[in-house]
Order: sequence, then structure tokens, then C-alpha cells
Amino acid sequence: MSGSGSPAATLAGRFLVATPSMPDERFQKSVVFICKHDDDGALGIIVNNKVEDLPLAQVYKQLGIEVPNAATERPVLFGGPVETSRGLVLHSADYHREETLIIDGEMALTASLEILKDMAGGKGPRHAWLALGHSGWAPGQLDREMQDNAWLVVDGDPTLVFDPDFPAKWQRALDRLGGKASSGGKFDPAYFSHQAGRA
Repeated sequence: MSGSGSPAATLAGRFLVATPSMPDERFQKSVVFICKHDDDGALGIIVNNKVEDLPLAQVYKQLGIEVPNAATERPVLFGGPVETSRGLVLHSADYHREETLIIDGEMALTASLEILKDMAGGKGPRHAWLALGHSGWAPGQLDREMQDNAWLVVDGDPTLVFDPDFPAKWQRALDRLGGKASSGGKFDPAYFSHQAGRA
């Protein structure tokens, strides 16, 4: 299951789940939702890692956005190590603006101050995470990492994307692989060694 970057093999709308063979400690036990994957590379958001001590309400305050009701303590995602000062909103596709990237029928990505204002005013998407930073791959880079068994590809699931139980997401994403190497419905990540899948 590797994406070649061609539109027919796009990974957009799917999860990359880090295996125990993941060499980059920044991505260990990460679940990355892929927003874009084409000949120019790939872009994704880590959905199971949050920025410590930075609730969304504090971001609103820093941006001068008034929140009419009680300020939310909803966390902000650490989306990845690329452009960590840039905010991207991963959200349900019931909301879109001209600059919104529609990922599939259920998910979208928007990078604008306006979506945050709409969210604060109760006019935003039904489900949304603000992420600081993103995960990015140059052309061919993700394919190489997958050949090295650093990632497993799992079908996307908005419910899992927006679940606030961050510690459980990695195992839950693995469990979506189905009966393969599972025991009692749980997928055992030890099943994959760094040699798995090699001829």
C-alpha cells in the first residue's frame, strides 16, 4: 500500500501511523492525517499530539479574537515540525472558504484568520482542530519512508481525527487495520519489525 504521488495512488484522506521502526523521534507513535499527496510531495497534520500549555482560548486572545461565550480550553495540535508558527485548521467539510482545501467529502483544511473568527463566533465548522505546524514530505520522500516500514497506511476516520483522547489514538488507528496480526481486536505493533515487508 504505497502512494506513488500520482493522483490514482494518493494518500490524501488517510492516516499514516508510525511503526516501532520509525527512526525520527519527532514522529514516534504519531498518527498523521494526510491532507495533500501528489507529485509535489505530501502534507499532513499529526492528530494525536498537542501543544502543551496552549489552549485555543489563549490563541484567540493573542490574535485579538473575542470569544462571546466562556473561553474554550480545547487544546491546539502540534501538527508537525514544519512551519511551527503557522496555524492550519483541520476541520469537517461542512465549512469552506475560497482558500479551503477540500480533502475528501468529510474533511478539509483552511489556513486563514477568518476561520478562527468564525469558530470563535459559533459560525465555523462542526468539528475542527487548530494545528501549529504541519508534517511535510518532498517528492518521493514519503514513498522511501514507507518502503523502510516507518509508516503504516490506515483508512481515514473523522471520528478518530476529532477524538480528544490523544493517548489512545495511536493504538486505535492501528486497530483499524483489522484482524491482521491482532489479538482480541487489538493490533500488536511488535508484529512489524524494521525488516517487515522486505524480500
